[in-house]
Amino acid sequence: MSTALIILAAGQGTRMNSDLPKVLHKIAGAPMLVHAIRSGEVLEPSRLVVVTGHGGEAVAAAATAYQPMAEIAVQSEQKGTAHAVAQARTALDGFDGDAIVLYGDTPFIQPETLEKMQAARQAHDIVVLGFEAADPGRYGRLVMDGEKLERIVEFKDATDEERQITLCNSGVVAARADLLFDLIDGVGNDNASGEYYLTDIVGLARSRGLSAGAVTCDEAETLGINSRPELARAEAKFQDRARAEALENGVTLAAPDTVFFAFDTVIGRDTEVEQNVVFGPDVTVESGAHIRAFSHLEGCHVSRGATVGPYARLRPGAELSEDVKVGNFVEIKAARLDRGAKVSHLSYVGDAEVGEDANLGAGTVTCNYDGVMKHQTRIGARAFIGSSTMLVAPVSVGDDAMTGSGSVITEDVEPGALAIGRARQVTKPGLARRLFEMLKQQKAKRDKGAQ
Repeated sequence: MSTALIILAAGQGTRMNSDLPKVLHKIAGAPMLVHAIRSGEVLEPSRLVVVTGHGGEAVAAAATAYQPMAEIAVQSEQKGTAHAVAQARTALDGFDGDAIVLYGDTPFIQPETLEKMQAARQAHDIVVLGFEAADPGRYGRLVMDGEKLERIVEFKDATDEERQITLCNSGVVAARADLLFDLIDGVGNDNASGEYYLTDIVGLARSRGLSAGAVTCDEAETLGINSRPELARAEAKFQDRARAEALENGVTLAAPDTVFFAFDTVIGRDTEVEQNVVFGPDVTVESGAHIRAFSHLEGCHVSRGATVGPYARLRPGAELSEDVKVGNFVEIKAARLDRGAKVSHLSYVGDAEVGEDANLGAGTVTCNYDGVMKHQTRIGARAFIGSSTMLVAPVSVGDDAMTGSGSVITEDVEPGALAIGRARQVTKPGLARRLFEMLKQQKAKRDKGAQ
């Protein structure tokens, strides 16, 4: 049976004290909304509806940027969770399959938990995700009768006896889409908050003789983000889990607590990551690489046997082939370095292709930007670029060619050639001594006048 995801992302999140919609605040380099979408992707949904409200245009843009299939429904007034889900009705009109309701500010629901809910739908018309709370507080409670879920009661409306229940409601619901919307039609707002609760569909379903059940997960999966401190705790939780998974998968972390991963970081086993390394989004590091201390990587690919850092920066479009060396204080952007190429220190390589076993000396700069457009630099295999060479793009240096240290290269260098582009040195014997003496006299005269 096909599945549709309905993700509620309309809340303002006033406790965040931010102009940014709550679901767009980032964890591990991605908006919370993206984390929620990624969780649901394990179900291979055929439809995705994101219900927006506050900051709707920005939320819609983030949703479709990550997942182009996303459809947008707008909740212009926030009247409760049932009202929010109802906004997806038009988008899913005629959809013949299950709908699962997720929340854009609840980023840690695990894929395996959603798979359990999908499996439980074989036995129940409605499946709700619950958790045993260490401190149930003001969560809604799941009222069970053996294996059957009888109803969900919100804390405000619960009796003293019901408040003793520790099995709490996460808000995540799975049901056949047409049944979900049909039940929502029967939801009223005669409760302590005057809102239309999605939780009421369970009682309505049971009154019709339909079956409802509950699947449970760890409480940590249901963590909702409503404030900056909660966002910080969520980031820490993500990083702890990512570090543990990396270690389990055979990655060496010299100082795990100082390494930060993005939501989509991929690192192969037997890679060594030293302390204080940050991985931004869209990074893949193959097995057996070495990422040295204080390096920052984003939007790049590092192949087997390559070394990065220390103090290196790989920006989007950096592609390092096998056994490449990028050393300290080197920045690579939108550039491919072929096997065995070396850029060992104090260099910038942008919008470039660097050939196999080429060696770029200290202080090499590809001058790729003319103030309006970017231009390409091509460096051939086994080329040697002397220290402090400025390569003014567009320019090519051929295979086995060489540039003299301190050169400014503005014309193509043919294979095997040596290019020197610097002013002729002029030496004036004794002039430095005479110049220093004159300057010292001027300084002494100035200091005396100041007294």
